[in-house]
Amino acid sequence: MVLKVQMNCEKCRAQALRIAADTQGVTQMAIQGQEKDELMVTGEEVDSVKLTRCLRKKLHYATILTIEEIKEDKKIKPKNVQNGKGQKNDGKNNLPSHVFYPLYPMPPLVVFQDPYQYEACSIM
Repeated sequence: MVLKVQMNCEKCRAQALRIAADTQGVTQMAIQGQEKDELMVTGEEVDSVKLTRCLRKKLHYATILTIEEIKEDKKIKPKNVQNGKGQKNDGKNNLPSHVFYPLYPMPPLVVFQDPYQYEACSIM
C-alpha cells in the first residue's frame, strides 16, 4: 500500500517510519516519490485505515493512494531429505520429544528478627 503523507523534514520522515513500524503486520516500509512524501508499506493483514489515522494524528495529513495485494509466483517446497538419524524430514519442523529448562537458584532466605524480642534477656 502507498500512502501520501505530509513529510517536510527528516524528523517527520523518521516519525512516519516509526509509526508504520509499530503497526501490526508491517514487514517492510520505505519512503518514495519525487518529493519524498509517499510512504510504501508492505506486510500481511495491515489495517490501512488504522495506519492512516495514526499518521493523521501525528503528521496532520495522510491519504491512501493505492492498495495492492502482492502474490508470490514461486513457492519452494522442501524435498524429503533424511536427517542424520535415518528419518525422513517432510519439511515440517519436528519438535523435540522433551525439553529441559534450566534450574533457577532459589532466592536467598531473609529472616527479619524483632529487635525487642530479646530485651528481657540482657546479659550483665
